[in-house]
Amino acid sequence: MSTDRARGVVIGTRGSELAMFQARQVAWTLQRNSIDLSVKIRKITTSGDKILDSPLARIGDKGLFVKEIETALLEGEIDLAVHSAKDLPTVLPDGLIVGAYGSREDPRDVFVGSGRSLRGIPAGGRVGTSSLRRRSQLLSLRPDLEIVDIRGNVDTRIRKIAEQGLNGTILAAAGVKRLQKEDQIAFHFSFDELLPAVGQGVIAVEVRRDDNPVHQLIGVHNDEDAAACVRAERALMRWLEGGCQVPIGAHARTQGGALLLTAFLGSLDGASAVRDSIEGPVREAERLGEALAERMHGSGGAEILAAVREAHDGEGSGYWT
Repeated sequence: MSTDRARGVVIGTRGSELAMFQARQVAWTLQRNSIDLSVKIRKITTSGDKILDSPLARIGDKGLFVKEIETALLEGEIDLAVHSAKDLPTVLPDGLIVGAYGSREDPRDVFVGSGRSLRGIPAGGRVGTSSLRRRSQLLSLRPDLEIVDIRGNVDTRIRKIAEQGLNGTILAAAGVKRLQKEDQIAFHFSFDELLPAVGQGVIAVEVRRDDNPVHQLIGVHNDEDAAACVRAERALMRWLEGGCQVPIGAHARTQGGALLLTAFLGSLDGASAVRDSIEGPVREAERLGEALAERMHGSGGAEILAAVREAHDGEGSGYWT
């Protein structure tokens, strides 16, 4: 640990309002279960926080939001890192593991703007999102919509609705609720309309693999059902080598001892897509994710992935302008 146990532990996180809320939530959980433990939070600026004028698909994958935090963790400057699970790359640096996944908040996407349903958005409506996953699924259902790339935190994206003349934007319900901005929600998307990002709604705690004292501390944060669901989703994405640059959505849920995983893989324009589900024992979460990925790959997914990567390599597709 980077600090003496008598003094406490240091949590590393991004400095956004949502990231700080999540870090404080983990800190509160740790202190509630270890009254004498002192917990400090250190804000760390990541590359993704610095680059605000380019779409994520052009500048790199989701590792942009965690690299500097993981470096601080590996170098012992912090004892644990708190992330939105959806920001974590599926392959972690050597020496680091996810030690705990918190209980899942509402994993759905929501629409902030005018309209009470997806059908209620006017023909040719302008919707802001930087997510290729959201773009692909939206256009597969409403090819008439104009997708406008916007980035920023929750408040920034809501503000851009008026600034850029948008009909609305899409956000994760979990973030909106954690920031107590539910009054901004026009409607929730169903899972049939938009499958969420892998890990959406779950707070992940990353630790050094060999730091057993910290492993014991963060055990109180772990939710077994949420952990199984995220492991299944991440296994699927890892098999497909997906990230911010590939339109992939996935959602797993448990019932009794069973896990049901549903996933989406689509083209950038939404014209081609593969959607499939798989069910099996919770204890085989990762195997189920891999099996579903392999099945989707063989059912048209391989061609979709090839086309998406060719578009990225060409940089002339117009999707990131």
